[in-house]
Amino acid sequence: MSTNKGCGINGGEQQNREYETVQIEKTRNMCPMCENYAENQATKPIAVMSCEGACLRGEIARRAANLICHSLAPDKTVRICLGGAFTKDTGQRSLVRNARRVIALEGCFLACSSRMMQGVILHLKPEVVIADQQYQFDRNLFGIDEMPEPQIRSHSQEVAKKIVEMFFLRQGC
Repeated sequence: MSTNKGCGINGGEQQNREYETVQIEKTRNMCPMCENYAENQATKPIAVMSCEGACLRGEIARRAANLICHSLAPDKTVRICLGGAFTKDTGQRSLVRNARRVIALEGCFLACSSRMMQGVILHLKPEVVIADQQYQFDRNLFGIDEMPEPQIRSHSQEVAKKIVEMFFLRQGC
């Protein structure tokens, strides 16, 4: 991995940004189920990508994204496979590229999913929500084994409901 600096224009001001260059081995492999899913979901207006981290914050963000897309707003949203969208320019990336809106439900301030996808889809402007700012918990906890399952489930539901309210009820979607 190498680091290089680039210049970007933001609001008329020039600012230096650092970038990492990542080499991902290309593959000819393609998952037919993933491609069928992407094709069947292509008309949905909102793509939801999420932190996929193995920590508590990532787990809650991931579960909340699944609740939004599969239970609370399934007709309007499509859940993105971040690994597939980031590593190969096929159906998952097309879902992000072609969506009218992209919501990035980040587990924490590192905002990995949105930064990753902005690396492969230039000028992508996802609407970022930091999930761990949407619920109260002991911020010293890291692992999913450090919080009881019912509490993880409750926080995931709380985040999902807040996102639906933020993006669908208040904005009239």
